[in-house]
Amino acid sequence: MPSTLAPKKNHLLASLPDAEWQRWRPQLEEADLPLGKVLYEPGKTMSHVYFPTTAIVSLLYVMEDGASAEIAVVGNEGIVGISLFMGGGSTPSRAVVQSAGHGYRLPSDAIKDEFNQPPVLHLLLRYTQALITQMAQTAVCNRHHSLDQQLCRWLLLSLDRLQGDELVMTQELISNMLGVRREGVTEGALKLQKAGLIRYARGRISVLDRPGLEKRSCECYEVVKKEYDRLLPGGVSK
Repeated sequence: MPSTLAPKKNHLLASLPDAEWQRWRPQLEEADLPLGKVLYEPGKTMSHVYFPTTAIVSLLYVMEDGASAEIAVVGNEGIVGISLFMGGGSTPSRAVVQSAGHGYRLPSDAIKDEFNQPPVLHLLLRYTQALITQMAQTAVCNRHHSLDQQLCRWLLLSLDRLQGDELVMTQELISNMLGVRREGVTEGALKLQKAGLIRYARGRISVLDRPGLEKRSCECYEVVKKEYDRLLPGGVSK
C-alpha cells in the first residue's frame, strides 16, 4: 500500500471520488519507471495499467521492419493501458518510458472491475477521448507540418508532463519517437538553439523561451492541450 498521497500527483488518481480512492489505494503498487523500460509490447496481454507521476511514457507504433513512430505521450495527466478497460486486452502499439521517473500501477482485473463503476467509467472515457485526440492530431501533424513544428509540439507536450523545464533525451531517441532520421533532429534542434528557444547539450534539452516555442509550433499542440483541459479535471500540469 502506498504510504503517502504521492499517487495523487497523477491527475486521474487525484480526480477519483473519495469512495473510489479508498478502494483503489490498497491495490496501487509503486512502480519505478527507468528510461527505456518497456511497459508492454504489441499484441501482448497486459497485466497492469500504469499511472505515471513523474515519468513520461511514449506510445509507439512499430512496423514489421522495426521502424517506429510515436502516436502519443502519457504523463502525470493520464493512464497507460487503456485497451484493458476498453475490452481489447492488447494493442498493436508499444509503451516505452521516454523520461525516467516513477508512477503507480493497478492490476488488470482491478481496473476491469472498477470500469463498471459510473464515476470511474465517466472519468476514463473522457481521458480516452483526450488521448484519441492526441493520436489523431499527431498523425495530421506528422503528415502536414515541418520537422521544426513537430519538434516544438513534441517538446511542449513533454514539458507539460514534467515539473521543470529540462528534458533528458538523446537525439537518437527523439528521432525514434518522431519517426525521422537523426540528422533531421540534429538540424531541427540546432535551429531552435540558434533562435534562443532551447539549449541542447549531452542529452539534456533545456527550454529557455517557452512562449517562443509555442509561437514556433503548429496549431496541433494547442488543439491537444485544449482538449485535455476541457475533458479532464486539472488538465495537464502547465
